[in-house]
Amino acid sequence: MPQKMRLKISITLALCLILYSSTAQKYNCNKIDDSGLITKAFTSFEKDIFNHYNFGNDTIKTYRTFLAEVASLSIDIKKLPSKNSIQLARSFKNKATTKNSIWITLSDYENHEASTVKKSNVSKKDPNEEEILIFNYRDGFIQCLKNNSEIPDFKDLINSLENNGNISTSLVSQKIYYFSNEELNTIEVKEFIAFDIYYSILLVIEKIFN
Repeated sequence: MPQKMRLKISITLALCLILYSSTAQKYNCNKIDDSGLITKAFTSFEKDIFNHYNFGNDTIKTYRTFLAEVASLSIDIKKLPSKNSIQLARSFKNKATTKNSIWITLSDYENHEASTVKKSNVSKKDPNEEEILIFNYRDGFIQCLKNNSEIPDFKDLINSLENNGNISTSLVSQKIYYFSNEELNTIEVKEFIAFDIYYSILLVIEKIFN
C-alpha cells in the first residue's frame, strides 16, 4: 500500500476515534433518577412554557422570554404551570431524601457543611417545623449536566452556585439569558433552566394551587 494512502487512512481513523471518544463521554443525566421523574418533569415544563408564550416551535424565543420575565421579576407564575407540573413539583419535594436528590433539605446541607468543620456545629431539626428545601448543586443530576456541557460560562455558573447557593433565580436567569442561541439550545442548559429556575419556584408556591 502506498505511503500516502496509509497516511490518509491513519488520519481518518484518528479523527473517527476522536469523534467517537468525545461523543461517548456524554451521559444521559436523566437516568440518574430511575423513576423517570426527571424526564416527565422536563417534558411538562416545556409544554407549560410553549403553551403559555405561544411562539410555536420557536425554542429560543420561548426560553428567552421566560428567562427575561424571571430576571425582571415580571413573570406571572400563577398562570404558567399545569396541574401536572404542580404535582411533579410535589413529588420532588417528597423525594428530597438522598444526596442525589435535585433538592435537599437545608438541615442536611448545613449538617454536611458543619461536619467538615466541627461536629458541634451540626444543627438540630425541629420535628414540628417544615423543612426548607434548597437546590442541590453539588451532587447527582446537576453535576452530570455540568460535566456533560462544553459551555465554559455554564460550568462557571454552576461552580459559583456550588460555593454560594443563595444566588437568586432572577440573577441566574439574567446570566443564562445572555448565552448564545446555540448554548441556550443545549439540553444541559434547558434542563438546568427547568429545574433550577422553574421547579425551584414551583416548590415554593405549590401550596397556593389546589
